[in-house]
This record gives sequence, structure tokens and C-alpha cells, in this order.
Amino acid sequence: MVQEKNDGINKDILPLIQQNRPALSWELKIKKKLKTAPPCLGKFRPVVGQCCHQCTPDSLRKKLGQNSSLGFHNLLSVNETHTRYRGWLVRRVCCALFASGCKVYASPVGNRLEQVFQSNRVKEALTAEHKAAEGRDCQGQINCFSPFLPLINTCISPGLLRFLCWLMLKMFACLFDSIQVNLNHLTDLHRTSKEGSPLVYVHVRQSVMDCALIHLVLFSRNLRVPYTVCPVQINSSSLRSILQKVGVLLLPPSALTEQDAEMDSLYSPAITTLVRELLHEGQAISVGVSVESGRGGQWLARIRELIKEGSVPDVSLVPVGISYDCVPKTNIQVDVGLSSVLQWLWSVLWRKPGGSVRIHLAQPFSLKEMCDSGRCTVDEWLPLQDLLLPVILNNRTACVFGRRRMSWILPSHDASELREPTHPERDLSIAIILHLNFSATSCMAVMSTSLVSSLLLYRHRKGVHVSVLCRDVAWLTEELLFRNKDVGFGGSVVDVVHYSLSLLAPHLIIAALPSRKDPFILPSPSLAATLHLSLHAQIVTNTFIMEAVGACAVSAMLCEVAVSGVSSKVQSGGVDGDEVKGDMEFDVVLCQSELTERALQLCHLLPPGFMPPCQSSQSFALDAIDSLVRCGILIMEEIPKDVPICDFWKREGTLSWTTSDDPYHSDSDCEEQDLRSFKISQPSQYPEMLFFLCSMLAGHLRALCWTITGLDLLHTPLPEEEFSSQVHLNLCDTAHKKKQHYESCSEEAAYTAVRTLKDLGVLSEERQKGGVFLGVSALFQLSENRQKLHRFISQYLYN
Repeated sequence: MVQEKNDGINKDILPLIQQNRPALSWELKIKKKLKTAPPCLGKFRPVVGQCCHQCTPDSLRKKLGQNSSLGFHNLLSVNETHTRYRGWLVRRVCCALFASGCKVYASPVGNRLEQVFQSNRVKEALTAEHKAAEGRDCQGQINCFSPFLPLINTCISPGLLRFLCWLMLKMFACLFDSIQVNLNHLTDLHRTSKEGSPLVYVHVRQSVMDCALIHLVLFSRNLRVPYTVCPVQINSSSLRSILQKVGVLLLPPSALTEQDAEMDSLYSPAITTLVRELLHEGQAISVGVSVESGRGGQWLARIRELIKEGSVPDVSLVPVGISYDCVPKTNIQVDVGLSSVLQWLWSVLWRKPGGSVRIHLAQPFSLKEMCDSGRCTVDEWLPLQDLLLPVILNNRTACVFGRRRMSWILPSHDASELREPTHPERDLSIAIILHLNFSATSCMAVMSTSLVSSLLLYRHRKGVHVSVLCRDVAWLTEELLFRNKDVGFGGSVVDVVHYSLSLLAPHLIIAALPSRKDPFILPSPSLAATLHLSLHAQIVTNTFIMEAVGACAVSAMLCEVAVSGVSSKVQSGGVDGDEVKGDMEFDVVLCQSELTERALQLCHLLPPGFMPPCQSSQSFALDAIDSLVRCGILIMEEIPKDVPICDFWKREGTLSWTTSDDPYHSDSDCEEQDLRSFKISQPSQYPEMLFFLCSMLAGHLRALCWTITGLDLLHTPLPEEEFSSQVHLNLCDTAHKKKQHYESCSEEAAYTAVRTLKDLGVLSEERQKGGVFLGVSALFQLSENRQKLHRFISQYLYN
């Protein structure tokens, strides 16, 4: 799968490569010590995509005891064996023969328009908007629905679908080296589709290629091609006509974005009724979600609403994980025309394929089971300011137990029945959206470029020799596999690293001296390069999120020790420090309860999608601390029972965290559970591992700190979009001044920071004629309170 390339590597290294072909000079040096980067543990590949054992145990039970074929299939590897014919001519046109032989499920429109128009939901919407006067005939009411007629008449034409799938096979062969599909759960998909339950595929939005890839995978495996939700506006009438005949649900011509479409009072009733009719017909649906922006979740909320009211018996949800070596750049933002598509296709024909794609189709599970079981949510959903402000402003050591409410994931105008922000059904819909996003992310494979990017950003920011990078790649690959995470590569470590560097070369600095046969590599110190590497490294952060939270909690406590001067062996370099220098001997005892409190507080600051929604925040915090013990970073230390724990800090050279300064503390709190404490492991590699984990969350936390600091520079109140843009510019200016930490100034980081400050009550919303305006709340206009908030967040930034 991994192929050797030198097309993208910097010119500094090219002479060295050419002198030592067929093997690179540094390959010869380390091949004797390193063998392979294993794609699996022994003979077993990680099992990904299984149902949640807590939320959907009945769906999971259907899989137990069944032996499914384990392996991968390359969609681009089409030859004469995939057709019914043989011969020289067949080998030349095998793709066309393969596309013509695949099974296609036709989807005629029939009387769908009449069914939609006669639904009570649509009639009520027309009456509420006074658009259907009493006595108006049917034709007049249909005219009111004219913008939605093409959307309702979307169908699947077998002939056109075969042609486009053949065209996609040719196009993807120019874009990618291979498209590997996991065959593990295909048997379950075929069985579920035969049982009559409609399939709903859910993926995390990364590129417009996602929808085309899902179409091609299902088409090539003789599964029903789904109706796909398109999040961008298409302004070409001919292109719209073609897409609507292959099952693409487009936005109305008057709406540029999904948010604009949702503002139309008739859009939501029409779409909800259309989804009901499609599911009644047994059609499959494909939906892309993005919890950062809150897009796509309204479609899942509509399906949940239909099941709740009994219009649809049940659907089977299928999370889809799509992993790219390099996410393709389509240059398609909001408004798409035929000329832009043709220009992009023409550019594809003249480029060499680069990177691979790995696709995992997870095990289908029942949405009705998830909703009716009541096991999807385990915490009380509370505003973020109720969870953290008592800790930040009043120095309370004990957290309020609960889960952060994220009402912005499902805007209030998406479902008329769920307008109340605290409605339990609304919270359940949000929990389902979060769960599906987490499930789709969990079954995504870690590609080689993601692995190398995370090492360069989080472990070797100041550069690394290739031989050391190769050893770290082998180590991190094993760590990922131990955590049941699939990897999208395999083979020689040298080949894997060389393949990744060739793809990431435009964003790296690669230096090779004739006197040394070990090139030196470091990330390019630029905004574009850092953001590119950070985007690739995100999947590794998701995998190690539990350990990262625990590491930041330990770092926060060590910083407090260093500031208090208790231990002279721990050095501190400020919030923006890059590393800890010195002998790295941490002679500190850390109490489990205090560590868990710090981890729990940090959990509330995490962006959505990291934590499993069916696990309580308290349980996640406990697991985060335990994960550091499994990693070897922390060592459990038992305190003798004859020594009171409240006096244990008096032991020479050590310090134990207790809650003795808590006004609610009493001697009765020193009970059996408090006897558990931890120490930092002394071997030198574990502090390095600790800071590697801490740096995974540093970008998000630093963006929050910079945003709080920059509030004085904003002339508020400002419109919400303008406010976020100003924050983004401020983050970029701060990063440019410091000439580092560019991963903290992406647009996503700015929007996430603004949203977190709104939930914390730092920013207040004012609804005016021009829209929603944001300003600093009265509580945080005091610089003292802003400084308290800044100190609280910055404690988790490792020093």
C-alpha cells in the first residue's frame, strides 16, 4: 500500500536520494534496527465500528458469534475478474463493464409530491404563514411550494448513476493511489437492508468528496445508493438537474447555506415530510455532520422526530469513517457553478495521484433502541457557567456534576416542537448527534500523514532526525493499535516515513548535509503549514484524548507546586513555554480526588466530539487518571493507614494534595477512598510522554487564553459574525508576534473560543434589528474576573 516517492520532497534532499537509489541513505542506516510498522497486533486487526454496548446492546448482540470476512478491498483495483467476460478488449473497458453489471435500485418519484403536499405538517405550516387562503385550490397551494418542487422530485436514474460511478472510478484514480474499504460489516449491511429497515449513513464532514466516496462504495458492493444531503449551493441549472437525478438533495436556489434555508418557515416542514416519504419507500439517506459548526444535525433530529411520532417505525444508523492521507482540495466553498466544476475536473486529469483513502462502514444499529432505552444520556445537561463559574470565581474546589449543554448543535428553528432550550427531547436529539459524530470519528483509521504530523507538532516541534522519527513512528503505531485504533498503513517503517514526508513535504523543512546521512526535519514555521499539520494530527488527539486530559490535570498540579516553591526540582517557564528543562525529577505525591477534580473541570472546556456522550463526565475523568497509570506516567502509591491523610503533606520532600482548605471540608472526609495517591514515574521517557500528551490540547486552551486577553481590544457590541472574525484576526496577530503556536489561530479555534465564552457567560447576546450582537457581560467587564478565568484556563497549559 505504501509506495516510495520522491516527487514532493524538498530539493535539499534530492541529490542525496539520487546518489543512493534504490534505497535512501538514511534507510541503509536504520533498516538493520527497524523492521516494520505493523498494521495489526500479531494476526489480529483492531475491530472498529461495533455498536455501543451501553446504548444499543440488542443491535450489538446480533453481531456476536458471527464470523465475518476480515479484509480490505481497493475500489480502484478493477480488472476483468470483476466482470463476466474475459479477453484483451475486456481488460481495456473493464471499468465500464463493471459499472454496467452492478445492481442499481431505481427510485421513481411516483406520487411523492402529492403525499408531501397533503401532509398535516405542511398544511399547518401554510396556514401559520397565511400563505394558503381559505378556499384556495390545490394548484394555487402548489405554486407556493414551487421552490421545493425540484427538491421533492429528486430521484435516482439507474443509467445516469452507472455513468457517474464509472466517471468517479476514473476521476479517483487520478486523485488517489488507492481507496481501501473495510469489508468487516458489509454482511451486516446486506442483512439489515433485506430486513426492510432503511439505512441512514452518517459521516463527519471533511470534503465534498465524502458523499461521492460513499456513493461509490455502496454502488460497487451492490447496496442501495443513498439520497445524499449536499451542504453547498449549486447555481448551475444543468448541474442541479444532473445531481437531482442521482439522489442529491440540494438547497433551494434562494439559500446560500443550510442556515439560510432553515430560516424559511416552509423548508423544515417540507424536508421533514420528504424524509418521511423517502424512508417509507425504503430509501437510504446519507448525512454529513459537523458538531463544531452545528451543521447536519437537523437532519438527524428530523428522523428522530419521525420515529417519536410513529410516522417511521425505525431506521438503522451506520456511522462511516473516512480517512485521507491528504484531504483533497476542491476549491468549492459555498456557491458552485458548472464552470468551476469543469475547471477542477480538468486540473485533476493533469495531476499525479497522491495519498490513499481508508473507509470503514460501521455496524448498523437501531435508532429506536437508542432513544427508547434511555441509556444514551447519563448526566444532567447544565449550562457551562453553572458547571465552572463557582470554581473560577469563588475558588470552590468541588465541581458541579453534570454535562455541558451544547444547544447550538441543534439550532432552535430546526424543529418546531423543540424550541425550548431545556426540552428533554431536544437534549436527546443533541446527544444522538454527538454520539454519531463520536462513533464516526472512532472508526476512522489513523493514516501515516496524521501520525507523522502529530509527532512533528507535539513531540519534535524544534526538529528531529529521520532515524529518531522512524523509531517514534514504530512506537506510536503500537500505542494506537493497543487502543483498538485502526491504522491505514503498513510495511517497512522507513517506507512509511518516506511516503508521509513526500506528501507533507510542502509544509516541512528538510535539511540534509553531505557529511551526515541522517536528514533533519522540522515543521515549516508558517501559518498555513502549521494549520495543515494540525488538521492531520486531530485524529491522533481524538485517540489519546483520555490520556491528554489526565496529563493536563497532572501538569496543572505540578505548576502549582512549582509556583508554591515546595519542590525546587520542577522548573516553570510560563504559559507559553515549550519544554521543561532540568533533571525532571518530580518528587510530588498527587491525591486522586484532586487529580480527578482537575480532569473533570477540563472536560467541561473540551470542544464537542471528544467525549463519548453515553459516559458521565465524572467517569471519564476517573478513566483519564487511570489511563496515565496504564501508560506508566503515574505510579500508584499507598499511604499507610496509621498516618492521617490530612497530615501526610508533612512528610519530608513530598506533598499530597487534599481539600483541607475547602470550607466544606471536615475530618470525616479523610476516608478510605482518599488513601489512593500517585507519583510521577522517574524514568526519563515518561515526562517526555507527559508533555507530548499535554501539547495535544494546548492549541485549544491557548486560543481561549488569547481570546480572553484580546477582549479589551474589541469595541463591543458587535454582530456575531464580525465578532468571531475580529477574534480570528486577533489570534493571528498574536501568533505572528510570538512567531509560534499557529495552531491556535485557525477559524475553527476562533469560533470554538467564542462559543465557549458565550457558554461561560463571558459574552452576552443582544438581539437587535441587525441580528445577534455580542458584548462582554457585566460580570466579566471587571478585569479581576477576566484574570481569574485566564489563570484557570492557563493552568492546563504545560510549562
